[in-house]
Amino acid sequence: MKLILGFIPLLDCASLVVAAERGFAAEEDLELALVRETSWANIRDRVVIGHFDAAHMLGPMAVASTLGIGHVKVPVIAPFALGLGGNAITVSLRLWEQMTSEGAAAESDPGTHAAALKRVVATREKARREPLTFAMVYPFSCHNYELRYWLAAAGIDPDREVRLIVIPPPFLVDALRAGQIDGFCVGEPWNSVAVHAGVGTIVTATTAIWPFSPEKILGCRLEWAQRHPKQLASLLRALYRASQWCEEPENRAELATLLAQPRYVGAPADLLRQALEGQLTLTTHSKPTRLENFYIPVRHNATFPWVSHALWFYAQMLRWNQTESRADHLAAVRTTYRPDLYRAALAAINPDIPVGDSKTERFFDGQTFDPTQH
Repeated sequence: MKLILGFIPLLDCASLVVAAERGFAAEEDLELALVRETSWANIRDRVVIGHFDAAHMLGPMAVASTLGIGHVKVPVIAPFALGLGGNAITVSLRLWEQMTSEGAAAESDPGTHAAALKRVVATREKARREPLTFAMVYPFSCHNYELRYWLAAAGIDPDREVRLIVIPPPFLVDALRAGQIDGFCVGEPWNSVAVHAGVGTIVTATTAIWPFSPEKILGCRLEWAQRHPKQLASLLRALYRASQWCEEPENRAELATLLAQPRYVGAPADLLRQALEGQLTLTTHSKPTRLENFYIPVRHNATFPWVSHALWFYAQMLRWNQTESRADHLAAVRTTYRPDLYRAALAAINPDIPVGDSKTERFFDGQTFDPTQH
């Protein structure tokens, strides 16, 4: 069966690319037609309208679509996660210089950098200057919520003291170069591309804010999944085996070369390989820095669709006034991430599937998220 899958040019589209290119989909009698898109809004639209059978999607996007927040209401499910981590926050060289004068330093912890940024923001406000502008990739994204979490932990009000806007991932470096934004949160390789181009400095990986943080999912309409259960299960098995292949160190050079092709990510292979190895160059001309567990394709249950992740996304939607608290919303959120479909498809090939559907999430500032309280 031929499946049409959309993706955005990012490091974590890797499992889709490998499933198509290395024969894992073919072993499941699937033909994957991968369609490169520019923006997450395009991915959303083409999934809900039915142009795509499934797609590389933002986790919170599935929740927002199911609830009908910000767009039409179409139930979308997440039966598979496309790895953990892979994001970072990058600022312009000018802002980084201001932050270093306020106590920031290369390889400092995210709390130190956020505190330095808070002092820069306070100085600008006192001087009656325009607020700093930060970009993220989509309103319902881990990028938005992790950026907001980091800012708020330092006492910066993301809705009052800075300006947050949406720019598609491939355009962020150009916007930073043009001085249109002061920083952004995005997945690799676009943080590294900004550093390589001499226009940005990586201030923190989001895995330093939320260790083992979730990222993209395989998303599809609930209606499609109900019509094609066997094909969906086959796709999950192909993606799981592809994720295992992506995890192996001996495959990283080949994977980086594959992703570097213009039809996929279209970024330098050496930058992609560094990200795959968790070795990011944080500032121009510096040596790569080891970031533990920066991007994980399969280890630590990286492909498991934790319901606790969906619940945290909903908690952020409430925190940042994107929606209102409703019992029917909470019930719908709990059915968006589908560990039941994951288990059914992968029971025979994955011996380490978690028994529970949720877990407690822990953050850099000592806060925890207990899903049993939601």
